[in-house]
Amino acid sequence: MTVRICLPWPDKRLRTPAEPVEAITDDIRAIWTDMIDTMEAMPGVGLAAPQIGVMLRLAVVDASDSRGQAVRMANPEILHASVQPRVHEEASPNLPGVSAKIERPRAVTVRFLNDQGEAEERDFVGLWATSIQHQIDHLNGRMYFDNLSKVKRDMLLRKARKLAG
Repeated sequence: MTVRICLPWPDKRLRTPAEPVEAITDDIRAIWTDMIDTMEAMPGVGLAAPQIGVMLRLAVVDASDSRGQAVRMANPEILHASVQPRVHEEASPNLPGVSAKIERPRAVTVRFLNDQGEAEERDFVGLWATSIQHQIDHLNGRMYFDNLSKVKRDMLLRKARKLAG
C-alpha cells in the first residue's frame, strides 16, 4: 500500500491540464493502485493524478457504500450530462479544512479507457457523477472552488490560508 502526498494548494501543477494517456501499461496500473490507496486513506470518493503530482489524465472514483468498487479511468470525458442538478458539499485534500456546496449535473455519461485499455462508456448518477466531474475538473487544471462566485471563492481561499497559517 502506497499512500502518496497530495500537492498543497497553490502548487502550479493543480492549475495545469494533465497529459493524455497513450496506453494502459503496468506503470499506469501501479499509479491507479497508489491513487486508490491515497483516496482510501483520506478518506475520499475520488482522486485525480495531478492531485499527487502525476500529470496524466488518470482518475479513480469509489462512491460505493461498501468501498472496494473503485472505477479506474484514463482520459475520461463527459459525453452527456443531465439537465437536473445535484448540490453536494465538495472538498479537496489539496486545500484541507474548507469545503463548499457545488451544483453539478445529477447524472453523466462518461467515456474512458478502463484498466484493460478498452474504451468504455458508462452512466454515473448521484455522488458517483459528482465525483467524476470533480476529478475531470482536476484533469483540466481546475479546482472545485472555480465553480463558485468570486466573492465566495475569495472567502473560501482566505479561510484556507488562515487555517494553514
